[in-house]
Amino acid sequence: MITGAWRGLGRNAAARLHERGAAVAVNVREEDRANEVASTLGPRALAVPGDITDPRVPTEIVSRTLDRFGRIDILVNNAAYARPTRFEQLDAEEWRLALETNMTAPFLLMKAALPAMKAQNYGRIINISSSAGRTVSTLGGAHYTASKAGLLGLTRAAAKELGRFGITVNAICPGMIDTELTRENASSELLNRLAASYPVPRLGTPLEVSDLICFVASEASGYITGASFDINGGDLMM
Repeated sequence: MITGAWRGLGRNAAARLHERGAAVAVNVREEDRANEVASTLGPRALAVPGDITDPRVPTEIVSRTLDRFGRIDILVNNAAYARPTRFEQLDAEEWRLALETNMTAPFLLMKAALPAMKAQNYGRIINISSSAGRTVSTLGGAHYTASKAGLLGLTRAAAKELGRFGITVNAICPGMIDTELTRENASSELLNRLAASYPVPRLGTPLEVSDLICFVASEASGYITGASFDINGGDLMM
């Protein structure tokens, strides 16, 4: 199951996993868009629409996924609230919405998927954080940076507790990736200037992130948990 699957990293990851044989449940807030993504992917795709900031929705969409496929092996928490609002203009409502989307919703989805993963003694939970969570966002506001850092803490804490059930929990931290969201928040001039400063002097592609997701979701990654995978062209090295 992948959240935030309408476009960008989520849609690309859903397509890549589907290409590799997975049955994929795609979450998008709007029902028509979720249905469109599922129909584009093919018969092994299921639309599970809903606003994951509603505390009832995570349990509902996990239940629908289990009803259709009988198990849930992979959970990709990709949906995110990312705005460039500067600190002085940031109000409590927008702050809370970022934390609800970027931290609380992944927590509730992990909780909802946990019983099924424990029963099958297998699970791969992948939280899409950001280079912002490792340092500070280039484009996003303080709420984005704080929530993505919190998601890394949640990843480590869950990994420590869930490993004995055959469940790994890892995070992926993309840097500047060439997605619709990135281009909505920065001019081409700025993106070209930033990309030229990286050791690999270009923006990353959604396909590169999707292939990393596929590895972390695979059986080959079974002895990796609590990790944060950086994919940023060398912009951040630590």
